[in-house]
Amino acid sequence: MRQCLMPLAVVITIVAKIGFSLAQQAPAVAHGEAAAPGTHTARPIAESSIGEPSVHPGANDQYFERDLSVWQARFERAGREIYDHRNAILDHMQLTPGMRVADVGAGTGLFTFAMSGKVGSTGRVYAVDIVPRFLRHLEREKRRRKADNVVVVKGQPRTTTLAKDSIDLAFLCDTYHHFEHPRSMNRSLYQALAPGGVLLLIDFHRIAGKTPRELLDHVRAGQETVVAELVTAGFEVIDDPSAKPPPLVDNYVVRLRKPLGTPRR
Repeated sequence: MRQCLMPLAVVITIVAKIGFSLAQQAPAVAHGEAAAPGTHTARPIAESSIGEPSVHPGANDQYFERDLSVWQARFERAGREIYDHRNAILDHMQLTPGMRVADVGAGTGLFTFAMSGKVGSTGRVYAVDIVPRFLRHLEREKRRRKADNVVVVKGQPRTTTLAKDSIDLAFLCDTYHHFEHPRSMNRSLYQALAPGGVLLLIDFHRIAGKTPRELLDHVRAGQETVVAELVTAGFEVIDDPSAKPPPLVDNYVVRLRKPLGTPRR
């Protein structure tokens, strides 16, 4: 019998397409749970983001190295601007019952469970983090508080692992400057938001001559650069007069949106 040999380039193309198709179907598993039918699925990282180098190597190492109690004492204390104005920040989210929201970089859950109460039993809060000790703590708190509408999600350095069009609001509080791969993460956030969905961003000012030296070293980029990166990812800045911003000094607040006309792909 005569064998028909397929050109190598064609074989490589077919294998790559099969791998991409399987990646689209791979389930994103909530931390501590097995994947179930209908759970949200991770989008594959777009080719242009594969191999994106870290813009801030080691930015998250300390969270893997130090005990949970250290971070609870740092995050949940009077005198920390975000903690002192947490209720105003929560109001600024404009959450309503039934909303699907993501607390990206949930940490110790300062906002996760407050958000849970706002969206109610018909809503959903995805508490996303990459640090195992934070994920375990969030799971314990979820059980203790009987917060059944909270889903603890293990993120990755390049993706939230949230499903496409699965959330109405993404909340990032002092988290963006920890993104080692911002182009990939911004694409993941954009995909996870439904058209018209809001990205609420809070992060440190980085102003030479005003920002303390330790923050200049810690925070990679200032507001102008961060917003430009998000606009490049497809977001648009929105000015909502009805959303009264919290009275922050050390941090800025920006509301962005995935355009309503975004085609579903």
